[in-house]
Amino acid sequence: MAMTDPIADTLARMRNAQMRRHARVVCRYSRFIESVLRVFKEEGYIEDLERSESEAGHAVIVVTLRYQAGKSVIQKMWRVSRPGRRVYAPIGSLGQVAGGWGTYIVSTSKGVMPCGVCSLVR
Repeated sequence: MAMTDPIADTLARMRNAQMRRHARVVCRYSRFIESVLRVFKEEGYIEDLERSESEAGHAVIVVTLRYQAGKSVIQKMWRVSRPGRRVYAPIGSLGQVAGGWGTYIVSTSKGVMPCGVCSLVR
């Protein structure tokens, strides 16, 4: 079965694993997913990620989730731009996430990066 939104699938797998307090979650591999997860790691939302192979021989990414005091570091995450509804916005219109306590992850011509670094793209 073909997957139409691998990013949403990755976020759902992470969300479900956090609800069950799993230490690790296995996600499908793509370079774009890996770059998004690298931003999660750089921002401190996950412990680690590692490219591996599944039993079927497909490339996967094993994500080690991060917890503090028994609670997941990631409280909420959602996808704004979806395959059925693309959202394009200038950097200045993004505003703050969760009163400054969150991070936008954006895809730019310079690559995938957190929005705090977006000012460097201008």
